[in-house]
Amino acid sequence: MTVHIGAEPGDIAETVLMPGDPLRAKWAAETFLDDPFCINEVRGMLGFTGTWRGNRVTIHGSGMGMPSLSIYANELISTYGAKTLIRIGSAGAMQPHVNLRDVVLAMTATSLSTPSRGFFKDINFAPCADYGLLKAAEEAAAARGAATHVGGIYSSDVFYDERPDLNEIMTRHGILAVEMEAAELYNLAARFGVRALAVVTISDHLLRDEAMSAADRQSSFSDMVEIALEAAFA
Repeated sequence: MTVHIGAEPGDIAETVLMPGDPLRAKWAAETFLDDPFCINEVRGMLGFTGTWRGNRVTIHGSGMGMPSLSIYANELISTYGAKTLIRIGSAGAMQPHVNLRDVVLAMTATSLSTPSRGFFKDINFAPCADYGLLKAAEEAAAARGAATHVGGIYSSDVFYDERPDLNEIMTRHGILAVEMEAAELYNLAARFGVRALAVVTISDHLLRDEAMSAADRQSSFSDMVEIALEAAFA
């Protein structure tokens, strides 16, 4: 056990999918895994382990924002031996050609700062996805016929952003979407020598002031979860 995860040794699989919302972790586990069982409830951050096509998988919430994800990813890797961590979540589109319900595979993750900033000191480290996972996810998305984009995303420290100039700079430089966790996940994966990828579904559009309903979000997230699972075991 750790401070934040109450799982017993062996309860957590080497492959972990990490939605931000613990209830989304519950939904994904019950929808996609065979025989899922709850392995963590500490502080309401739910985690479940089951199997997908005979492969052991854990789906564990990360919380909202990079500091929260950093806690769980650190403990999953260092204490429980996670080797493949895939973020599954929502994001806001920052390009006109990216639409609601589209899937974005994050090749890189730009940020103003992350919990790892003090670790890197003067270095502007460029966090990126594991290429093998990225390639497998792109192939899985193509096989499903899912509208998919591969490229850079922006991991923001804040949800209620009052920097429209920053959004304009990101859009100008081709950033596909904004979310709040991937950059630190990629930092930690590089540091510990494990695989990481962020697969996100567009739930909002910053340029067109569009947003999916709660019901639409749940039904549209199925593609994202299945792409993540297929990529993990390609």
